[in-house]
Amino acid sequence: MSARTIRRQPVETGVSGWEALAPRRFPARALEGGQSADWLIVGAGFGGLSAARRLRQLRPQDRIVVLDAQEVAIGAAGRNSGFMIDVPHNLTSGNYSVGGAASSLLEISQNRMAIAFAAGIAEEYGMPATTFDPSGKINAAATERGLRLNRDFARSLRQIGEPSETLDAAQMREITGSDYYLGGVRTPGAVMIQPADYIRRLAAGLAGEVDLFENSPVLSLGRKGAVWEAVSTRGSVQAPRVILAVNGHVESFGHFRRRLIHVYTYASMTAAFPGGAGAERWALLPADPMGATLRKISHGGQSRIVVRTHFTYNPDIRVSERQVARIAAQERRSFDERFPALKGVPMEFSWAGALCLSTNHVPAFGEIEPGLYSACCENGLGTVKSTLAGMMAAELATGTDSESLRQFRRQPPPARLPPEPIAWLGIHSVIRWHQLRAGREG
Repeated sequence: MSARTIRRQPVETGVSGWEALAPRRFPARALEGGQSADWLIVGAGFGGLSAARRLRQLRPQDRIVVLDAQEVAIGAAGRNSGFMIDVPHNLTSGNYSVGGAASSLLEISQNRMAIAFAAGIAEEYGMPATTFDPSGKINAAATERGLRLNRDFARSLRQIGEPSETLDAAQMREITGSDYYLGGVRTPGAVMIQPADYIRRLAAGLAGEVDLFENSPVLSLGRKGAVWEAVSTRGSVQAPRVILAVNGHVESFGHFRRRLIHVYTYASMTAAFPGGAGAERWALLPADPMGATLRKISHGGQSRIVVRTHFTYNPDIRVSERQVARIAAQERRSFDERFPALKGVPMEFSWAGALCLSTNHVPAFGEIEPGLYSACCENGLGTVKSTLAGMMAAELATGTDSESLRQFRRQPPPARLPPEPIAWLGIHSVIRWHQLRAGREG
């Protein structure tokens, strides 16, 4: 089979505050010359590094090579909001209320398995609470409609035996220091992470056990006899088995074309400030999925707040600096409305981050060619879903049978999208409508 040329690479826009605050603990090295390995993993984010760790558990004697097109945590893994959520969380549904009991309980079980895997990593590598914090999260409501959505969410959780705590406006004010919110619903099982620091600490912990090459984009990938060969800028890797953990970028490798929705979301992080805004750390999801996500973090003895708003459909997997700046101005207004006493605190970082969705809310997973495996399409929950997909891809590729893998494999493939421009018009219109309806929640 001839090698497939990878004609586009992801482009990151803006500097992620998470990445800027996460120190490197090992030197970056790029791929040089010809290499051979038992396993090649493409992508050093949540999926790729989780696959590498699971492979180390299953095949400790095998040589594992991981390639990343950029430095670790500069890409999508270091650009998300850092919520590892256990309960169902479907961004495309218009609300968070869970569906059927059986499917919801299965999803919760899978999410918690991924969180437990991550918790084992955090414990082994000594991650502090500022990096890995099992503190739960709050769905915050700023409108009467948001309160109704929260009531529906809490009711649906009770129906499947899941705990939650309803918070009133006074409790929300005590937590956040803001009068903006009318109420909230706390779920205890979520873990809050500093995503870039988690990924960099995981990569550092795997050093010596796997060979990680950064700034080494795969420019072509093809099968040569019994092995696959990936060619990068200054070197190549041959391996009989390859795991692609590149999220929506898997389309660039020629797989799942016209089945994945490439969406970007946007975030800004304040400069450090000494106090205010309630408790030391908190994490808010909007009652409406298209609203504003906020987190307060502590770093170096001072506080910062991260605001994430807005979604755009970008099938070319890139956004402009102008787009980031425009949405950053909206995030400034959202922040000032919530925290008028902090209007003088500047936004130090603003950035865009890629999401990958499928219309039927399933991953792009499985053996897609002999010896080539996909652990992609996280459906807006990259921290948990990509961790899970990486684990499952390692088990599938090693022939490790488990009930978890059998259940994970029962999912259908991502549904096909309509042709352009119908897809663009439809997706763009749905996003725009949901964002307008979110109103004050945004």
